[in-house]
Amino acid sequence: MSDTITAHRPAQRRTLGWVLLEFLGSMNLAITLLVVVAVASIIGTVLQQNQPYSDYVIKFGPFWFDVFNRLGLYDVYGAGWFIAILGFLILSTSVCLYRQVPGMAREMFRFRTQVRLESLRGFHQHAEWRLPERAPAAVLAEVTGAFRAGGYRWRVRDHGDHQVAAAMKGGYQRLGYLFTHAAVVVIGIGGLLDGNLWLKLKEWRGEIAVETRELAARDVPPASRLAPGATPAFRGNIMLPEGRAANFVFLRLRDGYLVQELPFAIELRDFQVEYHATGQPKSFVSQVRIHDQEHLGDQPLDATIQVNHPLTYRGYSIYQSDFGDGGSKLELRAWPLTISRLEPLDAQGEVGSALKVSGPNGSLNLELAEFRTFNLLPEPGARPGDRKFRNFGPSIGFKLRDAAGEAREYVNYMAPVQLEDRWFFVSGVRARSGEQFTYLHIPADTKNSLDRFLHFNARLRDEEGLRALLAHAPAPTENSDVQRNLNLVRLNLVGLFIQGGFAAVTERARTVVPADRLQEATRLYLNILRDTLAEVFLEVLRAEGVNLEQGVGEREDTFFNDALSALAVLPDYGSPFYLQLTGFQQVEASGFQVAHSGAASVVYAGFALLSIGVFLLFYTSHRRLWAWVAADEDGSRLVLAGTGNRRQAEFAREFAALEATLTRRLGAPESRGSSE
Repeated sequence: MSDTITAHRPAQRRTLGWVLLEFLGSMNLAITLLVVVAVASIIGTVLQQNQPYSDYVIKFGPFWFDVFNRLGLYDVYGAGWFIAILGFLILSTSVCLYRQVPGMAREMFRFRTQVRLESLRGFHQHAEWRLPERAPAAVLAEVTGAFRAGGYRWRVRDHGDHQVAAAMKGGYQRLGYLFTHAAVVVIGIGGLLDGNLWLKLKEWRGEIAVETRELAARDVPPASRLAPGATPAFRGNIMLPEGRAANFVFLRLRDGYLVQELPFAIELRDFQVEYHATGQPKSFVSQVRIHDQEHLGDQPLDATIQVNHPLTYRGYSIYQSDFGDGGSKLELRAWPLTISRLEPLDAQGEVGSALKVSGPNGSLNLELAEFRTFNLLPEPGARPGDRKFRNFGPSIGFKLRDAAGEAREYVNYMAPVQLEDRWFFVSGVRARSGEQFTYLHIPADTKNSLDRFLHFNARLRDEEGLRALLAHAPAPTENSDVQRNLNLVRLNLVGLFIQGGFAAVTERARTVVPADRLQEATRLYLNILRDTLAEVFLEVLRAEGVNLEQGVGEREDTFFNDALSALAVLPDYGSPFYLQLTGFQQVEASGFQVAHSGAASVVYAGFALLSIGVFLLFYTSHRRLWAWVAADEDGSRLVLAGTGNRRQAEFAREFAALEATLTRRLGAPESRGSSE
């Protein structure tokens, strides 16, 4: 039908340039590119970007880490393929605009007065009048008056034997297509300018080098530093302790980082955090001070930053993003667990620092990784779904790293924890990050201290003391040789126990006893071991001054059983000492994200165009009306037809209203199309 209204285009020669232009401007290509960009954006949203590579290895494993790394999924928006696709989308959409803008501009202002009568009668919305004794000029005046009342613009053309009045309104609806496509181009350009394209270009040209070593900011070489204004857009992070100031942020890039210097300094004056009953942080607020000698002089700017309420200064937005420890000062006491001497080592350190300690197999690095004053955890023994929580108090997290670089992670709670009406010093351990902690529960004595357990453990490791104790113990037999052999067995069993727990004792029985007597022998070994351990424990109680005339009380018996459970898992603990937190001075730190966008206005303009374009496309309609008027015997003939490109039901009502207006003025039409 439209072929009868619009002029036929001349055939175009399919040259290589024409084919390329057709391909770049095709709707299928644009949709495909948009889908790829959308999928990449989903990946970049779901998969946390620009994290340390070690975190990704732990999360995905070596194989998938390498696959995702090769695909650039850890920095989607900075990956070469994403930048190329985004650039190609901008080019494709620009070609669409280049091809469509001239034609759409003509459609917005062309009234299409060249139309045939048969075409108008074929429209879904049409009506036809035969008007005797009505002059064509008078009929045309009535029709254009109705057009004016309906808000239409019109043009009249005289074709000799008939006249055509072509009217239209809502032609600016075509701008919706232009604005939405222009928005894609503008937002795409803003995305390129606002991303790390500048860093990529600098890296490709060899102007910068990503630093992968763990260095203090002052030690980062110039090749890995960016001066203020060197990049128009960036997003970096800094963890700032209370009372400290910094004029730089770290930009995470693949497996390393760059240091971006700022034209001002941020000082954290105070940091406050509140928690929900579940232990999750409810709110955290930073009181900061901005130092900028050039713009503020000697009068710094004081401000408050909290979640969803950033501070914007000189085009730099400072967000509250995280919080942590800022180097709390810790007082520590290391109690030996693998030797018979009970001489603790007192030390002091800061979170984030490392201390050299000696171990049975060489020196170890004690890395103080974390300190928490508040540990709200589910109540032990609570049923699933119960919202019962308890504050377990301050804790320290640390790593013990050997000469080969292998490390175990530990978390020790400062105060004893009550579990099943008994008190324990709790220490968690795991061999690698990402695994669940397994816990060592050391029973606390009547003074809520470690002393009784540590003395018990030390006596078990004192071979000479054990020999003397067994030599003076009441002999179950008068045969000295048998007694000597029995004492040797007892010493060996204690040695096996402290080296490998109960499992080592049963394993030894399996290797020396025939299978048919294994169960009986194992039971005998365990009974001998328990009796020996009980004698050592009694000596510990006597040394404390506990009155044993009435025998061992229930409390001491419970302590003994709990101590055996702790001693049995001690060989797997992996640390030559128990690290006790004896004091601390907390220093909190606030995590800030500083963002600077040189293309923010470009992106905002793109979204404005997109909003206007979507509104025009979905809430307006380009409508056209034609009135064909000709002399007919003793009167005139009028054919009225119209069409709209959207919201057809609404246009049908509007056409019916126009038809009703002309019916009142000219009479009922002779025939009509559908106006439902």
